[in-house]
Amino acid sequence: MTTFDDRRNAFENKFALDEDLRFKATARRNKLLGLWAAERLGKTGAEADAYAKAVILADFEEAGDADVLRKVHADLQAGGKGVSEAELAAKMDELAARAVEDVKAGR
Repeated sequence: MTTFDDRRNAFENKFALDEDLRFKATARRNKLLGLWAAERLGKTGAEADAYAKAVILADFEEAGDADVLRKVHADLQAGGKGVSEAELAAKMDELAARAVEDVKAGR
């Protein structure tokens, strides 16, 4: 039974690691998206960082990316920097790839 237990533990550890990396990559993507949107809204420095944190926190409202997409889209619309939801979703995908690379590289 020892081999079975070792194998089960290895799978559980891999799952936990994968979930941790997924969480970090999603948070990183949301931060990058927040900084990108902040730049479009004319925010810089601490104001841009605060906005990026607000985008990260928006992801905890509901499961999935809809809450982040909705927040950033509404903020850009309100700021007169309208972008379609499709363009915003494409930007999220682009930043997700970058975020995964950053997390894997330890940044």
